[in-house]
Amino acid sequence: MVSKRAVLWDMDGVLVDTGEFHYQSWIEPLSALSISIDRDTFNKTFGMNNAGILTILLGKPPETELLKMVSHRKESLFRDLIRGRLKLLPGALNWLRSLQEADVPQAIASSGPDENIEAVVNEANIRQYFSALVSSFCMPSKPDPAVFLEAASQLGVEPRHCTVVEDAIAGVMGAKNAGMKCIAVCTTNPRSSLSAADIVVNNLEELTLDAFY
Repeated sequence: MVSKRAVLWDMDGVLVDTGEFHYQSWIEPLSALSISIDRDTFNKTFGMNNAGILTILLGKPPETELLKMVSHRKESLFRDLIRGRLKLLPGALNWLRSLQEADVPQAIASSGPDENIEAVVNEANIRQYFSALVSSFCMPSKPDPAVFLEAASQLGVEPRHCTVVEDAIAGVMGAKNAGMKCIAVCTTNPRSSLSAADIVVNNLEELTLDAFY
C-alpha cells in the first residue's frame, strides 16, 4: 500500500445525471410484480444495489431467480434509455481532468452492474480517467463498505487515504463505514440527509482541489 491520495466516484447522480432513467426503468418490472415505487422511496434507496432495493420493497430478501429476472429487465431498460441521452453533471468532466493531471488515481465504485458501468463510461466518453471500475452488484449493498474497500484495493491505496464522492444516503454511510473521507453532492437528496459526509455541496462546481485531500 502507498500513501498517495485516491478519489472513488459513485457514478449515478454524481458523474452522470441518470436518476430519472433509473426511476423509469424500475416501473415496468415492478408493475409485473404488482409493486409500485414512489419517488420518495426511490430517492431513499438510490445508491443501493438491486438486491438491497428489492429487500426493502418486498420486506424480505428476494429469491435468486426473482432477483435475476427483475434485474435483467430493469438494467436492460436502463441501458436502452441512456443511449444518446446521457449527460455529465456540472463540474464532473473538469474534476476528472484536473485530478488526472494532478496524478490522483481515480476509480468508479458503483452499485450498478458491470454492464451499466461500461455503458455509462462509454456513452459519456470518460473511460480514460479511471484506473478501476468496481461494481457492488454481487457484493453486499451500500451502506456496506465492500465496494469502496475493493476499489481502494484495486488502486493500491489505503482506505484512510481515499476520498469518496457520493450523492446517496447509503453511499455516504458506506464511505464512512470504510473509514474514508466523503464528499456529498445534493443531486438526489437534501443537504440535511447527507450530514454524515465530511463536505456537502450543491454541485461539483463548488469544490476546490483541497476538498479531495
